[in-house]
Amino acid sequence: MRVLTEHPLKPPTVDELDFKALYKKSEYDVDTADGWQLKVTRYQPRPQPFEQPVLDEPLLLVHGFSQNRHAWTAGQFVKNLLYFGVDIHILELRGHGKSSVALQRERHEKLGTPLPKDLAYDWDLDSYLLYDIPAAIEAVKQVTGREKVFYCGHSMGGILGYGHAGMHDDLEGLITIGSPSELGSDFFVLRILAHLEPALTTGVDALLLGINASGVARRGLQKAAGVLRSLPAVGALASRLADAPSPRKLSHKIIPMDAVLKLFEKALSSEKAYRRYQSLSRYLVLLSNPDRVTADDIRWLLRNGGEKEPRKVLVQFSRWIRRGEMRCYRTGYDFHQGFGRIQIPMAIIFGDMDKLASVKSTRRIYRAAKSEYLLWRPVKGNSHLELTMGHDIRQICYDVKNLIAYAKEHRGREPSLPRVDH
Repeated sequence: MRVLTEHPLKPPTVDELDFKALYKKSEYDVDTADGWQLKVTRYQPRPQPFEQPVLDEPLLLVHGFSQNRHAWTAGQFVKNLLYFGVDIHILELRGHGKSSVALQRERHEKLGTPLPKDLAYDWDLDSYLLYDIPAAIEAVKQVTGREKVFYCGHSMGGILGYGHAGMHDDLEGLITIGSPSELGSDFFVLRILAHLEPALTTGVDALLLGINASGVARRGLQKAAGVLRSLPAVGALASRLADAPSPRKLSHKIIPMDAVLKLFEKALSSEKAYRRYQSLSRYLVLLSNPDRVTADDIRWLLRNGGEKEPRKVLVQFSRWIRRGEMRCYRTGYDFHQGFGRIQIPMAIIFGDMDKLASVKSTRRIYRAAKSEYLLWRPVKGNSHLELTMGHDIRQICYDVKNLIAYAKEHRGREPSLPRVDH
């Protein structure tokens, strides 16, 4: 480890620094208007004896579909931003990570607070947009004493950022990473799945209805068995029926993405299996390019970074794809129409191998936004997951730093020049 002097002639590289020496970590609560308590993990930068160009500038990080805070901490994304002095606040959306369903039950038991009405995985994308994101931004403003904050979202988190920025004026800058503005427009397989979703959902519902109906019949037999125990001829059979555990009622409210990702992690647990995955990825890259991320990091993320996601979220995404829209159904707000109201500095970053967020699927926000500072850039050799944890996060973090530095330099000035695209 390099020893720093009070006035170093040459600033150290981020790799030469001890991560824990860069921050003071804390956690605070965020209460939403509809009764959820969310958690934000803060990495407050410690001043260093070298220049930190955006010291103490608050940045809210928001994860993607079925993820949690580890989307940002599995690699060195946080460390690279702390190097520049960014004040990092990581939100976990309702039901994810520390903002868990269990936390809401604990609060209810200890404090008597009402349980959220949608606690049983009954929320959708509108819940994130209308409640979680505004509450988190307001909390960051209060904690830091700022009137506006910076926002960075990965995948779904960036999509929510597009929506919020078109409706509100409390962001100083917006960065999206792997976030399409026309979902599925460059991903044929995803469009097929979205069109099949109603039929698949109906089929699963019918299957569960049959299973649950058989469970009701079984419970009826168990009740009858209690009466029949006294009859000598059927006493033994009746006792077995009466003592058997009642079957659970199955529900199709949850998409168990955490279990799916853990299975995938187990499949990649051996070096031989991981090398096979690397070979396959040369011909078919889906959500990750293993050549741009370490095996340990991707395994760790698959093991710790997955969360259950409500069926309603997936259904809403599917509906967006089928209809070619991005809309808040509770209020009627149209994300696409809101793009033209975005004037804050914005960076749209995506992997050039990413089918979810590509040149085609991010073009609409790039063309519609009125931002004076607008970065629209693919990261070579990257797919989706490694954008926040892979080998190229340093250049992505430089893009984040540059946007914040630009906004800081032009703070308080009304846009007057023609937009400069980067």
